[in-house]
Amino acid sequence: MSVIPTLEADVLRRQDPELAEVLLGELTRQSTTLQLIAAENFTSPAVLAALGSPLANKYAEGYPGARYHGGCEIVDVAERIAVERAKALFGAEHANVQSHSGSSAVLAAYAALLRPGDTVLAMGLPFGGHLTHGSPANFSGRWFDFVGYGVEAESGLIDHDQVRTLARTHRPKAIVCGSISYPRHMDYAFFREVADETGAFLIADAAHPMGLVAGGAAPSPVPYADIVCATTHKVLRGPRGGMILCGGDLAERVDRAVFPFTQGGAQMHTIAAKAVAFGEAATPAFAAYAHQVVANARALARGLADAGLVVTTGGTDTHMVIVDPGPLGVDGRTARGRLAAAGMVLDTCALPHGDARGLRLGTAALTTQGMGEAEMARIAVLVAAVLREEVEGRQAREEVRELTGRFPPYPE
Repeated sequence: MSVIPTLEADVLRRQDPELAEVLLGELTRQSTTLQLIAAENFTSPAVLAALGSPLANKYAEGYPGARYHGGCEIVDVAERIAVERAKALFGAEHANVQSHSGSSAVLAAYAALLRPGDTVLAMGLPFGGHLTHGSPANFSGRWFDFVGYGVEAESGLIDHDQVRTLARTHRPKAIVCGSISYPRHMDYAFFREVADETGAFLIADAAHPMGLVAGGAAPSPVPYADIVCATTHKVLRGPRGGMILCGGDLAERVDRAVFPFTQGGAQMHTIAAKAVAFGEAATPAFAAYAHQVVANARALARGLADAGLVVTTGGTDTHMVIVDPGPLGVDGRTARGRLAAAGMVLDTCALPHGDARGLRLGTAALTTQGMGEAEMARIAVLVAAVLREEVEGRQAREEVRELTGRFPPYPE
């Protein structure tokens, strides 16, 4: 079983059988366990083909038509295709597709708009903010003065009154809207209003919902934000990487912030793979997929709530479900371990207004495999049974293997 083209797979087995076994072992792991990590997905074989292409050999510092190395006329075409597809897909005036990750895209956005010491308003880390939103272990928390907003205690929804008050008090240079564990849509119009009122730039960190935006299953930040940062994996189902969207007025500042300020040579094989993913995301099939991702997440949330777990915000608008397993008598880290042993792979995350850890589940990968709402209901029941230790590990693994056997990520 291999999604690696046959010739390349045979070469790898002959030349480096040790690494070949690692690659095939990871494919087996992905194919026989349930991938519930909200930040992961399965790319198409076409995306994988681009990633393993000869474009990986090319050094291409700079931008199409203005490279620092010769021989870039072909890779220039690949990057132009990626840029034009991204602009068309998201309705943006400008797209930079060179960022190596979502974090490097955020770094470039800050570099384009801010100077060290500037004040930035972003979601606080205990409420779902990302490392790049002010963590003291990250460049963001060391270089900028971050002020964190949070969520309402009862509803778990963003406290918009607090956002406005903090913006008026601190007059930040930039406001960041985005989260790694907020399962509801961001009110981008509200954040735009507050940014305008306080003279701040608005940066949307849309790494998680951008695939839903592409499929018309979530509102777009592009009409509201000065800069939109995103990843190209997650729900978007492309290669691991980042991108930045902005208006024409900020295009030069963004491009220079990516190269030469924060990055060197572009990864041309990854950019080609991004172009493939953007093309796939522009199809009716992807739009249907994106809506099914949300329907599956809502079905999973209902099932988990019926099984006794507490679903934060009372549900979800996205691919993401955040739950507190405490009512079942188990903490988040213990719950993750039990579920991993049963073949269900997911993350923990901070729960608002407390020190407890919750579980973060996502439906993007399962939906790519073809699973629907009936399977989500079944998975919810299995999750609760495992956490309550009502089923043995072997029985749970057999049920997981039955599901993954019927819905393989890469059918032969």
